[in-house]
Amino acid sequence: MKVSFIIPAYNEEGILGACLESVQREIAHGRYEAEIIVVNNASTDRTAEIARGFSEVRVVNEQHKGLTHARQAGYRASSGDLIANIDADTVIPEGWLATVMSEFERNPNLVALSGPFVYHDLPFLKRTLANLFITTYPLVNFIVQHILHAGAILQGGNFVLRRTALAKIGGYDTSIEFYGEDTDIARRISKVGEVKWTLRFPIYASGRRLQKEGLLGTGFRYALNFFWTIIFRKPYTLEHYDIRTKK
Repeated sequence: MKVSFIIPAYNEEGILGACLESVQREIAHGRYEAEIIVVNNASTDRTAEIARGFSEVRVVNEQHKGLTHARQAGYRASSGDLIANIDADTVIPEGWLATVMSEFERNPNLVALSGPFVYHDLPFLKRTLANLFITTYPLVNFIVQHILHAGAILQGGNFVLRRTALAKIGGYDTSIEFYGEDTDIARRISKVGEVKWTLRFPIYASGRRLQKEGLLGTGFRYALNFFWTIIFRKPYTLEHYDIRTKK
C-alpha cells in the first residue's frame, strides 16, 4: 500500500525541517512506497521554500487558511491508499510506518488508526499530567465506538485513514475551522469501518499550545469539543488562538 503524508503548514519555517527529516528517514528505513505533500496554508514566511528544499517533497498551496481546508487540499492532491495526517510540529519515531502497514494489512475492516502525542518539550510535571490524561483515550474510544456507536477518537496530527473510507464520507468537513475536526472525521468514518486508537502508535509533538493556553484549560476545551461534536455533530468552540508566529 502507498502512503501519502499530508502535512498542513502555516508559518512553520522554524520546525518544519525536523518533521520532514523524520518522515524521510522512516520511508527510507523500510523502503516504503510513499509521497510527502506539504500544504502551504497561506504562509507569510519561508515555509514553502524550506519544504521545496527537500527532495521528493511536493508543495501544494492552499490560500484559504484553515486546518481542514489544508487537509482537504492535500488529500485531493494525493494518490496513496493510506492518508497519513501529521502536523508540521511533529516528529515520527522509528517503526511508525511499520505499525501502519501491519495494522491496515491484517485488518481489512480498519479505516482509521491513531495514537498519542508525546509532548517532548513540556516540563516534566506537565508532560506527566498530559500523558496520564491521554491514557484514558483507549477506554473512551471503546465506549463511544463499540458500546454507544456514536463515533470514535482520532488524535489530530497523528492519524492515518484508508483512502476508500475517506472517499465514502466525502473527505474533510471544511466548515469546521479547528476544534473538533478530528472528532468529526472519527464520528463519520466509524460508520464505514473500525477506528483503532492505541498507545502503541505514538508520535513526538510540540506542547506549545499547552504551554501558551495552560494544561487544564486546553484539556477541558478539547474534551468539551470532543463530546459536543459527538452529540451535536459540530464543535462548541468556533474560534481558536493561533500559536504560530505571524509575520
